[in-house]
Amino acid sequence: EVQLVESGGGLVQPGGSLRLSCAASGFRFSNYAMRWVRQAPGKGLEWVSSITSGGRSTSYADSVKGRFTISRDNAKNTLYLQMNNLKPEDTAVYYCAMTGSNPSGQGTQVTVSS
Repeated sequence: EVQLVESGGGLVQPGGSLRLSCAASGFRFSNYAMRWVRQAPGKGLEWVSSITSGGRSTSYADSVKGRFTISRDNAKNTLYLQMNNLKPEDTAVYYCAMTGSNPSGQGTQVTVSS
């Protein structure tokens, strides 16, 4: 059974940083491209960032480019999202997912507020 467990969210002031983690199990993590998506209150899912299976290529939504960094550790079956210079508009529930699949985990709440 595929399991993706997100963690690392919280309440942070504008300009602050958080590092999200996604622990994967139930599939060969190193074979799959992965992505982060988010859902703000009252809105649909928004793609944030993607990374190839080996981690050599990444891509970002324009809204987070230059502030967020996606990475992965295939030895630990873990996906990461380093978020710097956070803005109130980054407030959302963040999910990880295999590219092409819908999120299946609980997500982790990120709230950016002073």
